[in-house]
Amino acid sequence: MPEHPTMDNQDNGHIARLTRLILGAFRPPKGRGRIIIALTFGAVVHAIFAVAVLSMIAAMFFGMSRSLGAVPWPYAALANAALILQFPVVHSLLLTTRGSRMMSRLIPGHYGATLATTTYAIIASLQLFALFALWTPSGIIWWQAEGAAFYVIVGAYVASWLLLIKASFDAGAEVQSGALGWLSLLQNIKPKFPGMPTTGLFRVIRQPIYVAFALTLWTVPVWTPDQLALAITLTAYCLAAPKLKERRFKKRYGTRFRAYQRKVPYAVPGLSGRRKNM
Repeated sequence: MPEHPTMDNQDNGHIARLTRLILGAFRPPKGRGRIIIALTFGAVVHAIFAVAVLSMIAAMFFGMSRSLGAVPWPYAALANAALILQFPVVHSLLLTTRGSRMMSRLIPGHYGATLATTTYAIIASLQLFALFALWTPSGIIWWQAEGAAFYVIVGAYVASWLLLIKASFDAGAEVQSGALGWLSLLQNIKPKFPGMPTTGLFRVIRQPIYVAFALTLWTVPVWTPDQLALAITLTAYCLAAPKLKERRFKKRYGTRFRAYQRKVPYAVPGLSGRRKNM
């Protein structure tokens, strides 16, 4: 998820911080051009983000059996593989130091750095939309929940998404949604990033966003070869990618993160201590 070397060291006060940021947007300093750019990016990022999330929820609900892709088989297998891989590859690349610098330069002029998190969210949302909207279904359905099983699994699917929303909020909703960049530009201030997350679900495990995302992949009511391929690939990413994130956290927070790492398990609640984490 988006990160930046300039961080607010406050672990608490998510709501207060977000509220201040939103309220400040109602009293932006003068600057017509800057305001227009900020509002345009805000409208674009949240519209694309909403469409991407809805397409993901709907596509996986039907086990990736319904989508807009129409590549003929067997070429569809290659197209689908490319759609799966493009998300973790580009996502991870943009989170590196080089990727962060590139994000700051994508928007010409002196607004690029301020809008970096918004630009990142736009790219990530477009990637997700491409994956779930352009997938070519195999047409094979292995299993579909019915009766009481359907309601139980749908309940688990909804719960997984609620966990993902909660984890994203605990990590900093303004960063995860892309709002930080355009709201900061609107107010003509430097983006103030949340500190190392240790509250909420981050008290239970160190990687609740990735775990919740993985849970959404496995709690669907329809199972197909398409869904299985998606679930295996993205779950592997959810288990491996945070390792790179934690390397960056070790460099940034040093002993504070190491102490947190020893106390809180990686992905499975109850497995405390570094030697027991995944």
